[in-house]
Amino acid sequence: MGKQDEGIRNESDTMGQVALPAWAYWGAQTQRAVENFGVSDKRIPPLMIQALGLIKQIAAEVNAELGAVPKELAQAIAKAAGEVREGRWNQHFPIDVFQTGSGTSWNMNANEVIANRANELLGSPLGIKKPVHPNDHVNRGQSSNDVIPTAIHIADRMAAGQLLAALEELERALSEKTEAFAGVIKIGRTHLQDAVPLTLGQEFSGYASQIRKAVKRLEHALPHLEELALGGTAVGTGINAHPEFASRVIERIAARTRLPFRQAENLFEALACRDAQAELMGSLSVLAGSLLKIGNDLRLLSSGPRAGLGEIKLPSLQPGSSIMPGKVNPVIPEMVIQAAVYVKGKAASVGMAAASAPLELNIMMPLIAYETLDSLILLANTARVLAERCIRGIEADPERCADWVEWSLALVTPLATRIGYDKAAEIAYRAFKEKKTVRQLVREFGLLPPEEVEKVLDPKSMIGEE
Repeated sequence: MGKQDEGIRNESDTMGQVALPAWAYWGAQTQRAVENFGVSDKRIPPLMIQALGLIKQIAAEVNAELGAVPKELAQAIAKAAGEVREGRWNQHFPIDVFQTGSGTSWNMNANEVIANRANELLGSPLGIKKPVHPNDHVNRGQSSNDVIPTAIHIADRMAAGQLLAALEELERALSEKTEAFAGVIKIGRTHLQDAVPLTLGQEFSGYASQIRKAVKRLEHALPHLEELALGGTAVGTGINAHPEFASRVIERIAARTRLPFRQAENLFEALACRDAQAELMGSLSVLAGSLLKIGNDLRLLSSGPRAGLGEIKLPSLQPGSSIMPGKVNPVIPEMVIQAAVYVKGKAASVGMAAASAPLELNIMMPLIAYETLDSLILLANTARVLAERCIRGIEADPERCADWVEWSLALVTPLATRIGYDKAAEIAYRAFKEKKTVRQLVREFGLLPPEEVEKVLDPKSMIGEE
């Protein structure tokens, strides 16, 4: 190790000497990346660190079994990598997301932190790369080009599980409201204009169906995330890796995560393409669109409370105005629509990044890792908060719903089969002009017997349920 000087240590790599903090577990290559790429406040997602720790931990165990790394060194590497996996050394991953497109800096960051910690466990000081070397031992049988896509897939798949659980919770909450509001008849609206009646439960059943379908779309993307690039090393040929290395590592990754990971069908595709992430973000973009609709609908249905639709009441969570006392805003739906728009933008970003794969390697993997994980975690949190702090507390206003139904011109619709379309349209026009209900005019004109008027204009006969 270079000399210590007021909290600084000097290390050398193939390009010369580098000064870095004496306390840092990272090394020279990480420090160069810190100095080169400091353009944002975005750093490696914790799930990526966890995935890298898992890969390095199991790789050390397998390398020991294969005789590729001395057992004593492999044990220290595995212990250090386990600590990385647990999040103990997250503060020692300082590199900007916007960096070399392969993610080499992230892989070397992990190699250096694990090597330094392993050497410390073996009684050596930081920075000397002995007896554990970050490349020769921690990175044995690996390349950044297969480790980073493998880590992205592992992290994305774990985060996808969190999102699925949150979506199932949201779907349950919406389904509960579907049942609770089954008897609340309200006016339908198309083009934001009055339409024929339906029940509030039917309206909410549409939202529940959107989320169920979002779950299916996400599940469809999972098998491709479960393919791992490990074993391809630099370009997909597997150079410098033991023939049994990747299969053994991947088998253990699957066992420890309890997820069905397997080696990619084609390692050249697995290194060069991030189509799995493009597909994943496609499903998340559709989900974001669903949440956008649901959030906006909830705002409309709860608008008022007196000068809007006011058909539902959202939970009152916080004051809504610094100047208007008593005002309460639909804060959760507004949070939801902002998160949805944010994810829509990330989906576009990943789509472009996934297409940036000249020849044998995608060169936007750090960005893809950040955007996919950020989207998955944000949507999981958003869905959970929407269910817990909004959907479950929604109440219907049956009286307000009934008033809108009676006042609506759309009640004229079933009359068309009895008095003809043109006459029915005339009734609707006059009702609007004279500020009367359809029921009033039908009675005034004596168009149908009184008992038939009540039967034809009964909203329950218009909702498509027995």
